[in-house]
Amino acid sequence: MGLDIRWPIGLMFTLVGAMLVIYGGATASDAETYRRSLDININLRWGLALLVFGAWMLIMAWRGSRQSAESPAPKKK
Repeated sequence: MGLDIRWPIGLMFTLVGAMLVIYGGATASDAETYRRSLDININLRWGLALLVFGAWMLIMAWRGSRQSAESPAPKKK
């Protein structure tokens, strides 16, 4: 079966993570934005976490599709 759920999950987390990293980087100099979160740039940190997870899912999906393409199809009786 050719359906691998890791592809859309990886794409979604990578896209959202990239958006958060960009937003967190663009607002890093604004101290008032992050005052409620104890001056921690939470957008940048969670963006990086989501980006890493999304990239890991995409790598695992790519490896899985590559391994299934290399293995021979089972013979039917």
